[in-house]
Amino acid sequence: MAVTVTIPTALRQYAGDNAQVSAEADTVGALLRALVELHPNLGRHLFNEQGKLRNFVNVYVGDEDIRYLDGEATELRDGETVSIIPAIAGGF
Repeated sequence: MAVTVTIPTALRQYAGDNAQVSAEADTVGALLRALVELHPNLGRHLFNEQGKLRNFVNVYVGDEDIRYLDGEATELRDGETVSIIPAIAGGF
């Protein structure tokens, strides 16, 4: 099943300057790993040394944060959009 991944501006340079990438996957974890296979430089920005999704990387399926679903095991349906949104710190 084809799923579209939205790549944030800060990570596009590691994803061939693509704003969106389509891949075949049935779970979020499989999708992210397929994305890293296509764009290996993206891997270190998404996953830590233990292969876990970095804490500051937020992933949404549609409008739902995967942390409140089944995490990387969250199932995907054909045509869904997954957004990668890195947390940004800052302020006053």
